[in-house]
Amino acid sequence: MSGEADAQTTSETPDADSAQHQIVEEFRFFDDWADRYRYIIDLGRDLEQLPEAERTDARLIRGCQSRVWLAETAVDGRIRFQAATDAAIVAGLIALVLRVYDRRTPAEIQSTKPWFVEKIGLQDHLSPTRSNGLHAMLGKIQDIARSAG
Repeated sequence: MSGEADAQTTSETPDADSAQHQIVEEFRFFDDWADRYRYIIDLGRDLEQLPEAERTDARLIRGCQSRVWLAETAVDGRIRFQAATDAAIVAGLIALVLRVYDRRTPAEIQSTKPWFVEKIGLQDHLSPTRSNGLHAMLGKIQDIARSAG
């Protein structure tokens, strides 16, 4: 993790609800799902990757078709997430999810429902296995928050 990213203050980071509104607004710019998928893949390219050494079996999320690793660190009462995957579109999905949940308190995470998924139509445009993986990732984030809270 870069020191610069860790130094980010909460005033510079939108709250979880605002982050979801921003995601919805960004997706309104695209006319079709081919463009939206390209955008999701582009988001994944910018995902801060979990270092190779930390991609352990203990961090693998069960229920994902692709291999997805999720690690968390407590920083000043907030949970900092890092993830990695072996699939481009999944990396983009992770990037979207982390925009909502990264650097939040356990209470914020637990009280934040991922309504952006329905609002942008993701549930209707993901394969069943990718949808299951997205729900597994969201569930794991909630489990981490419950354990930390």
